[in-house]
Parts: sequence; C-alpha cells; structure tokens
Amino acid sequence: MNRMGMWLSGLLLLLVLMSSTLFVVDQRQFGVVYALGQIKEVITEPGLHIKLPPPLQNVNYIDKRLLTLDSPDTEPMLTAEKQRVVIDWYVRWRITDPQAYIRNVGLDERAGANQLNRVVRNAFQEEINKRTVKELLSLKREALMNDVKREVLEVVTGGAKPWGVDIVDVRITRADYVDTITESVYRRMEAERKRVANELRSTGGAEGEKIRADADRQREVTIANAYRDAQKNQRRGRCPGRPHLRRGLWPRPAVCPVLPQPGGLQGQLCQEERHHGARPGQLGLLQDHAWRGQ
Repeated sequence: MNRMGMWLSGLLLLLVLMSSTLFVVDQRQFGVVYALGQIKEVITEPGLHIKLPPPLQNVNYIDKRLLTLDSPDTEPMLTAEKQRVVIDWYVRWRITDPQAYIRNVGLDERAGANQLNRVVRNAFQEEINKRTVKELLSLKREALMNDVKREVLEVVTGGAKPWGVDIVDVRITRADYVDTITESVYRRMEAERKRVANELRSTGGAEGEKIRADADRQREVTIANAYRDAQKNQRRGRCPGRPHLRRGLWPRPAVCPVLPQPGGLQGQLCQEERHHGARPGQLGLLQDHAWRGQ
C-alpha cells in the first residue's frame, strides 16, 4: 500500500515538472526565455516548446502584432506664426527585436508606448514650429507627417541603443485651435453674420418703403384720373342744375341743349324736364361751381 502511494506521488511530481517545462507560444506573440534573470532565448515560431523548470528558466511574452498609439493629451503647440493649436495624432508601430526592446525600452508594450509618446510629441512640436496653420491644413500636411516619421525613426533605430521597434505610420487626425481661440473666432464669425443680416434687413426695409411710396403715388394718380374722367362723363351725361325732385322718373341721363332760365337769372334747365311739364320754380337754379361740389 505504501509502495502504491509512493508511485502515485512520484507520478504527480513528474507531471508537475513536465508541465513546468512545457510552454506554448501563440502566433501573435514572441516567447522570451529567461535563465536566472538573463535572456536565454527568443522564440518567434508558434507551437509547443520545452524549457527548464522554474526558477532555472522562466518565460515572458511580448506582442508582435501591429500596435497603435494614440495621442494621450491635448496640450497645445505653437506654429510658426505663434498660434496655439491642438494636434491629435496616432502612430502604428511593432516590436521587431525583442532582445533589444527589453534591454533598452522595457519588459512590456506599455513601456514602449510611454517612451514613444514622448518622442513623437517632440517631433511634432519641432515640425509644427516650422509651419503655419495654413500649411497644417493644406497639402503640406502629408509632408509634415513624413518628416515626423523620419525623425522618430532616427531616434528609435539610430544611436547606441536601438529600441528594436519599427514605425509603420504616423498620422494627424485633427488640427484645431485651442478652445479660447476657437471661441473668439466663433464670436467674430457670429458678429460678422449679424452685421450682414442687419444690412440685408435695412436694404429690404428701404426697398419696401420705396415700393409702398410708388404704390401710393400710383394710387393717387389713378384716383385723380378716375375723378377727372367721372367729371367729364358727368358733364356730358347730365344737365348742370339742382338735382331732380323726382329723380326716379327719368333714370336715363338727359342730354339737352342749354336753355335760359326766365327772369334773367343765369341757370340751366333740361329740355327733357320742360317736356315733362316741370316748372322752373320747382327745380330751382344752381350755379356751376355749386353743381361741381356735389
């Protein structure tokens, strides 16, 4: 019974030792084998591999995929015209030499991202200081990104301590003024739009007044012409004199010659009224100017 227990204990110990000596490297990672704190081997091929059990050897993994670093802050930069602008950018990079990366940068991707952020920002600041805002927004923006990429590559690959990384691309996603300048520019634009709107309103008001004045003058002319035509028609269609006492008897206008009123008074009497038996005393006299005022 004791022998069986010893065999089982030995088998379990053997399994533990074997599991500590076997490790799997993913196709997306580098496997870095450490022996007493020193890099013993870098495994680039995926699969099952063997090492010595801890603490003789340990394994650490580093991502070998294409990584993206976005600008973490929005601290403004100065252009050649001393304008404060905010630049948003990103960098595409990957680790190509794990040994150089671990010796000169750090043990994981975060350490490389922190140092790369500082280098890229300094490169952007240096290049933006040479350019104006207009150049940042024009076709020279591509040249700016290429210059920044070249400077970053010189830092990470040149010198006595290369980083063991490759810079694939550097891009600007946004270039804008700081909030204070943006607000002042917006206020100036708003004031300009209000000024243009007020000018258009005043011009429209003046045009409206002119149109109303022309319409009033045209109405007055039309009324005067209509009144003059009515007076002409009234002179032609009725005899000047006092209105008929029995107007409804003769609806048709009387066109008659001028007859003198008896008694020497200056007046006029319609011949048609005389034909119907009207007496001059019944109709009365009316001066021409009084007739015109009716």
